[in-house]
Amino acid sequence: MDELAARVSAALGVDADVARTAIGLVLGFLQEESPDGAVAELLDKLPGARETIASAESAGGGGGGLGGLMGGMGGLMGLGAKLSGAGIAMNQIPKLGHEIFAYAEAEIGPEKLREIIDSVPGLAQFV
Repeated sequence: MDELAARVSAALGVDADVARTAIGLVLGFLQEESPDGAVAELLDKLPGARETIASAESAGGGGGGLGGLMGGMGGLMGLGAKLSGAGIAMNQIPKLGHEIFAYAEAEIGPEKLREIIDSVPGLAQFV
């Protein structure tokens, strides 16, 4: 998890705590939205992933601003709002996704990653 957090931090120009929270929010979203076992396989291959998800969820993705106003919203819009509340600008979200999914592909392979992407409605347009 440290390697992924460092990659995200460098790519987005945010500190490691913000990067780790953002990763946790994205992985938690995938865990919640994807009915496949491919997400569980990914989480098993990322040491500390479940703890990172729990930490991000307890932080709530930030409570103020856009995240606070839209925090009850579900799906990808809700994830965007949580990421915004956690300190990720909307224009940084595509780069965040790119870093997480590139890392995931290296861990579980392109076929399993495609299963995850295809299982979440609307996700493919952001990958």
